[in-house]
Amino acid sequence: MKIAIGSDHGGFDQKAPIADHVRSLGHEVVDFGCDSTDSVDYPDYAVPVARAVASGEADFGILICGTGLGMAIAADKVAGVRAVAVQTEDFARLSREHNDANVVCLSGRFVSLEGNERLVDVFLTTEFAGGRHATRVAKIMEQD
Repeated sequence: MKIAIGSDHGGFDQKAPIADHVRSLGHEVVDFGCDSTDSVDYPDYAVPVARAVASGEADFGILICGTGLGMAIAADKVAGVRAVAVQTEDFARLSREHNDANVVCLSGRFVSLEGNERLVDVFLTTEFAGGRHATRVAKIMEQD
């Protein structure tokens, strides 16, 4: 799979190790920045990652900021994206099983690197359950 990744300054320290981890799983990674811990605006990185996923250029996206919350809000503005901020493995699994989430947003300040790697593992290996959940996801995607 091809995975788009991006971060702001709050997630920068975890971005390269998470990208390396994703590569170790056999996936291709496209890095959309940022490139330092200098303060930047998270929408400048969330939106290009989300657009790559929405267009099919990437299969999934990974975004990392201080909390994951701002990235999720920004990425969800892009049509076709279902971005989720997760802090537990159960939330990562359920976001895929029930919501067919395609962008995972991680906290670089409140979750350890090892914890985020586990969240990524769960997110990337969990299949969408479909069924009644597909109807619900379709209703979400009908919205502007």
